[in-house]
Amino acid sequence: MRNRNEYTYDVLVIGGGPAGIAAACAAAPHARVAIVDENPALGGQIWRNSFPARQSHPSGPWHNRLQQTQATRLHGLRVFDAPAFNTLHAEAPDGLHILRYNKLILATGARERFLPFPGWTLRNVIGAGGLQAMVKSGLPVAGKRIVVAGSGPLLLAVAAFLKSHGAQVVAVCEQAPPRQLAHFATSIVAYPSKISQAVQYRTQLAAVPYRIGWWPVTAHGKSQVESVTLTNGARRLTLDCDFLACGFHLVPNTELPALLGCSLHNGFVAVDSLQQASVPNVFCAGEITGIGGLDKSLIEGSIAGYASTGQNSPARKLFAKRNKALGFAAAMERAFAPRPELRRLPAPQTTVCRCEDVAHELLQQHDSWRSAKLHTRCGMGPCQGRVCGAATEFLYGWPGESIRPPILPVRFDTLAEAEKPTAQH
Repeated sequence: MRNRNEYTYDVLVIGGGPAGIAAACAAAPHARVAIVDENPALGGQIWRNSFPARQSHPSGPWHNRLQQTQATRLHGLRVFDAPAFNTLHAEAPDGLHILRYNKLILATGARERFLPFPGWTLRNVIGAGGLQAMVKSGLPVAGKRIVVAGSGPLLLAVAAFLKSHGAQVVAVCEQAPPRQLAHFATSIVAYPSKISQAVQYRTQLAAVPYRIGWWPVTAHGKSQVESVTLTNGARRLTLDCDFLACGFHLVPNTELPALLGCSLHNGFVAVDSLQQASVPNVFCAGEITGIGGLDKSLIEGSIAGYASTGQNSPARKLFAKRNKALGFAAAMERAFAPRPELRRLPAPQTTVCRCEDVAHELLQQHDSWRSAKLHTRCGMGPCQGRVCGAATEFLYGWPGESIRPPILPVRFDTLAEAEKPTAQH
């Protein structure tokens, strides 16, 4: 039996990662607050399966703080539409949920950027963060040979995590040029915690080769990956592996803010000093305003939570910390920008859109995302362009176009239920 559930809150927080948790903690003492997440528990990718955690864990104090509030937690809800002013539709296993709000805080996070290359669709070629999430959920990797490749600080974190779970990390390969990473290392002197974290990862990975300026060009195997060939532009190297964990930094999940009409700038949601977007009463925090990591997410989430309930004074006290976090985010963006050579990764027959099985040579015949969708169905599969959209933007320079509901795959009976008249509030 599918149900219909309707709720109304003063402040509705979408996203249960660090930014969303911080926002709920800041807003809940002053308003009726709910925090919504599609996963069975809060924590997001970074705190997956560690929220709640012991007090010594970074998430511990935040869990305790959230527990002391009256914030409602709505787990397993996937927001797919914004049909009317101050209203969202979400799907859960039990049916449709209609969420109404006075103020909305979006903390929808980011996902990995995947760039296609020959063999990237083989089994066990997985995003670095995706493999980490699978291991956290119980996938055994003890004794497995794993190559971690792509770009971004996540690579070292994932490699250290996999090694701690018994994996044989064959190599960590970062595509960024040595000069860029050297400049990044110099620029983060003002961030002691980041240096300490990097040193910790490198200590854990002391015996693992860290190849700077190398990137994957071909994954080999019959039914699943057996080896990967990498290059630094001058030489090639083939490494045997059971898994290839590969992701090229992160891209923000801006589908919901775009659906609501929020202005985007350089692919991120544009916000003012109080984290308010261009749409009144909508605040945004975390990776959707700029990829910056845990500290930035917690600070921006707190500012958004305070501002959404009119607590502008405590919000402004966090501006200096946010400026510092934004400085780190800018340095990280420069350091891990994808190199131009990556645009030459796909061969003509390489699949770019996995959902609709669309090859690179077919997409090269088009000059826009719209044209490609109309003629090849690229981006029209279950992922709704979440994977191929970022890839085609990088490969062909196609900017994303209008967002239409549903922004996620939804059951037909949920859509039918959403069309029925709703209670008046």
